Amino acid sequence: MGSWRRRADRVHMPVVDLSTRVGSLDLPSPVMNASGTAGHATELVDYVDLARLGAFVVKSLCVGPFNGNPPPRVHMAGSGMLNSVGLQGPGIEAWIRDDLPELLDAGVRRIVVSVWGHSVDAFVGAAQAMADAPPEVVAVEVNLSCPNTGAGRALFAHDAAAAAQVVAGVAAVVGRPVWAKLSANTDRLVDVAGAVVGAGAEAVTLINTLFAMVIDPETRRPVLSGVGGGLSGSAIHPVAVRAIYDVHAAFPDLAIVGAGGVASGLDAVEMLLAGACAVQVGTATFAEPGALDRVRDELERWCRIHGVERVVELIGGAHAHG
Repeated sequence: MGSWRRRADRVHMPVVDLSTRVGSLDLPSPVMNASGTAGHATELVDYVDLARLGAFVVKSLCVGPFNGNPPPRVHMAGSGMLNSVGLQGPGIEAWIRDDLPELLDAGVRRIVVSVWGHSVDAFVGAAQAMADAPPEVVAVEVNLSCPNTGAGRALFAHDAAAAAQVVAGVAAVVGRPVWAKLSANTDRLVDVAGAVVGAGAEAVTLINTLFAMVIDPETRRPVLSGVGGGLSGSAIHPVAVRAIYDVHAAFPDLAIVGAGGVASGLDAVEMLLAGACAVQVGTATFAEPGALDRVRDELERWCRIHGVERVVELIGGAHAHG
C-alpha cells in the first residue's frame, strides 16, 4: 500500500521544467559537472548519462600539453578535499583530435571548454585555438582562479583590471560565449565580477577552490608536493553560497553558475536561491561517480514536492527575504 501511495503521489505532482538560461545559452538542465572533476572526455560515461547534463564542462586546457604538478597531489582535508593537480592536460589540439569525438559519440551536444594560461597572451592563444571548434562547444569558461599553477596563484581573479584584460582578449577571438571562473580568495570578488562582465563575459562561475594546506605531523611536512593546494567539497559550500549571493545582489541580471560543495539537490536549491541560474557538481563525483544524475533527480524531486513548476522560479529567491 505504501509503495502504491508513493507512486500515486508522483503521478499527481506537477511536471517540472528544469530548463534554464546562462547568458545567451539555453540549457535543458541547471546541473553540470565542474571543470577538472570529470576529465577531458567520457571518463564518467559508465556512471552518468552525459547527454542529460545541462552541459559538459571540460577540465582546463592550455594551448599545448601540460604535465601539472608531481604527486602526491590529492589529499583528504576534513570534510573536503585538497588538490594540487596543477591543470594537467593534453593541450587543445590533442583534445579536439582525440577527446572531443568521444564526447560527441556519447551524445553530448553542449560542451563548455575551460581554458587557462600563465599570461594574457597564453589565454588568448588558447581561445584562438578553440575558435574553430565545432558548434557543440557552446561556451568557453576562462579559468582565472586556479590556485595550483605556481606562478600567478589566482592573480588574475584577484585583480579586476587583470581579469578584465584576459576576458577581453578571449572574447575578441573565441567566437562563442565567455564565462569567467572567479575566486573567493579575495575580498574584491564583486569588483572583479563587474570588471569581467564589462570586458565581455556573459556569465561568471562562482567559485573555484580555496587556498589551503595540510601538514603531516609525523613528517612535519606539507602532504602535497605543491605545498599548498585548493580546498573543495562540502567544506566550502557556505563560502560559495555567500559569494553567489553577494555578486547577484550587486548584479541581479548577471548569469551566475554556482560551484563549490554541491553534493545534493538541496545544495543546488540553495545556490539557485542565492542567485545562481545553474550549478556545477565536482568533488562529490570522486566519492560517487553517479552524483551528477542524483543531484539533478533530487533537485527535480524537491521542486515537485514544493510545487515549483519551473526551476528558474528559484533564481535569486533568497533576496526577496533578505
